[in-house]
Amino acid sequence: MTEQTAPAAKALGLWPPLPGLLVSAGLALAATLIWEITGRPALFSPMVLAMVAGILLRNTVGLPANLSPGTALSMKPVLRLGIVLLGFRLTLGDLIAVGPAGLAMIVTVLFSTFFLVRFVGRLLGVGAKLSELIAAGTSVCGASAVMGVNTVTRGSDEDVAYAIACVTIFGSLSMLLFPVLMPLTGFDDHAFGLWTGSALHEVAQAVGAGFSVSDTAGETATIAKLTRVMLLAPLILGLGLVRNVEGGAQKAPIPWFVFGFLAVAALNSVITLPSELRGALLTASTFFLTMALGAMGMETHLKRLLHKGPRPLLLGAIGWIFIAGAGALGTSLIL
Repeated sequence: MTEQTAPAAKALGLWPPLPGLLVSAGLALAATLIWEITGRPALFSPMVLAMVAGILLRNTVGLPANLSPGTALSMKPVLRLGIVLLGFRLTLGDLIAVGPAGLAMIVTVLFSTFFLVRFVGRLLGVGAKLSELIAAGTSVCGASAVMGVNTVTRGSDEDVAYAIACVTIFGSLSMLLFPVLMPLTGFDDHAFGLWTGSALHEVAQAVGAGFSVSDTAGETATIAKLTRVMLLAPLILGLGLVRNVEGGAQKAPIPWFVFGFLAVAALNSVITLPSELRGALLTASTFFLTMALGAMGMETHLKRLLHKGPRPLLLGAIGWIFIAGAGALGTSLIL
């Protein structure tokens, strides 16, 4: 909070973060309503809509400084609460349903993609933080992974926005292309679902591509994709531990909220919540993540984003091609 915004907020009798929180929530609500009205298209999610709206507001009409305390709150505690509640999407049964071979394939594809994208990013001269965020979004679960990993990576808002743009563009292309390519692969519906779940960026994209083929493909894609989501927690913890071992100025705090995510997933495995309650918790998770992305958009300056040039986009394309090929190869080997 700046010295100017605090007295202004106090003079109005407002809690300083309130204006920014309300605008972030308003963007999230508007994005969610638009997504619902348009039939929940898998091409984009409420999170992406909110981020785009926030970027447009920041870079067209401009935004007052007194929103900053609230957007900062949305990008940290609200974001982390959304990630914790994301655990209600998962159970240990999801891992069992994939099977040992399927789980080994998904883990191998995920981590090989993550480390390859980071390595290629260095070769291309892309910043280490942006490379790591593109790697996380490509290998794990799109925008949610970018935001989760950034709690350790500590990239700029522009880094986050660029990484999310990459996973949205290439994940949407995969969602459209995978069903078209299915006849060329020789996969049956189950194999196609496993390939889709192991290779597409966002949960909505994987589910959309799977169910466009059949219920069997959609269900398998959902399970495989949620298995990747579950691996977000150990990835964040591992990156945090590496930063702490490295020490110095780059030392990062342990992302304790990840333990909350794991605890919720474990609870969801042993207790069957009423469907209405579970649905409400997942809706809250999506809403909080959408708030965080709307706030991030409002803190994103396009001029800074454009200065990064086309190399990060090329990096995202390389990661996209690699994970699609690795997922197809892995699927063909185990089925």
